Amino acid sequence: MLNDSIPKLIPKMAIPTMISMVVMSLYNMADTFFVSSLGEAATGAVGINSSLTSFIQMAGSALAIGANSYIARLLGAKRDKEASKVLSTAFFSAMIVGVVLMIVGLIFMKELVYILGAKDEAVAAYASDYASYMLFAAPFMAAVFVMNQCLRAEGSSTFSMFGMLSGAFLNIILDPIFIFTFHWEVAGAAAATAVSKLVSFFVLLAPYLKGHALLHISIKDFGYTKTIALEITKMGFPTLMRSGLMTLASVITNNVAAGFSVVALAAISVVNRIMMFVGSALMGFGQGYQPVAGFNWGAKRYDRVWKSFWFTLISGCIGVTILSIPTAIFAPQIISIFSQDPEAISIGAFSIQIQCLVMPIHAAVIVVNMTYAGLGKATGAAILSISRQGICFIPSVMILSTAFGVMGLAAAQGVADLATLALGLPLGIRVLKQVRALMIEHNQLPKKE
Repeated sequence: MLNDSIPKLIPKMAIPTMISMVVMSLYNMADTFFVSSLGEAATGAVGINSSLTSFIQMAGSALAIGANSYIARLLGAKRDKEASKVLSTAFFSAMIVGVVLMIVGLIFMKELVYILGAKDEAVAAYASDYASYMLFAAPFMAAVFVMNQCLRAEGSSTFSMFGMLSGAFLNIILDPIFIFTFHWEVAGAAAATAVSKLVSFFVLLAPYLKGHALLHISIKDFGYTKTIALEITKMGFPTLMRSGLMTLASVITNNVAAGFSVVALAAISVVNRIMMFVGSALMGFGQGYQPVAGFNWGAKRYDRVWKSFWFTLISGCIGVTILSIPTAIFAPQIISIFSQDPEAISIGAFSIQIQCLVMPIHAAVIVVNMTYAGLGKATGAAILSISRQGICFIPSVMILSTAFGVMGLAAAQGVADLATLALGLPLGIRVLKQVRALMIEHNQLPKKE
């Protein structure tokens, strides 16, 4: 973390994370692909349940990101024992919250799928089948996020990658077996996902139990101190806000789309899965950068924080542009893999092309967001976390869908990404000025300067 060159270190940290996130997005697309053969209602039901998955992720990701940021700084300050206590506390907290979500969700299943956007009876039936399996997996899904992020915080991104990939590949294998061979239809896709999450849980747990990880998980270390609660909450809250707004935005989008037609709902669901593929590569690169920034900040190597930021920003913008260009060009053909309906293809292709156009802006904002999170600057991280899916996206959905109908809805995410630049740019300039001031104070400017 302190000695490798930045162009070598960040890819080393990021590539395993990128691979795992890209494969995760691929198996989400596989769910949609196999289910799409059952009709538009089934495809819409899977899309609706992405909101449920996001809701479960809120529990794990808030604790995970809060723990990740604090653990990276503790390790940079050589306080390993405290870091293990933070990990154990976040891990068992995630399990507990997951159990609560499972119980509440199963009790209020009918109301849940209706709120998520299942207005059509066929969609509601499929959505209930899918949701039941996802709720049973909720405790393990929440804990997986914590272990995944904390392995990255200590630099063990390869272990993290193996954990995520094992579940992803298993999901892809089980999907056609459960859906078509066992004739479980949409429930089969959910069962495959639930089993894969369980497998990922045990694979990620293994390094901690076998002592292959720097940190360890123990029930004896479970317990909140004032500092742990403050640090996890401080950095986890922006993620909670982002996840909460993502879920709310997804629910609103599904409900608005369902108000137009089942075809519109299916099209937007497919677009979300496709753009998740492009976005996951970007997010994985950013998450590889975050612990590097946090570790070096904790070690007072502000020059390396500076270099990390610029390397990640430039590389991220170039990389996402390379991914976006062919995605935009072949958007109609990509959508047609999942649906042959002309209306779905038209809506979906337009939405993809608009989002691809502004994807470099999204990349820049993510890097700034990861910087604030990695450095423990909660306010900036919170503002950026709620900007894309809250401050900018929800109003875009409501205004554009009212003014321009279903095509306005299709354009909403792209417009929101463009609007986030107004918040991301000044915050990026501000944090860079702070880092540079500390470089000057600690005599870490390059000699030529």
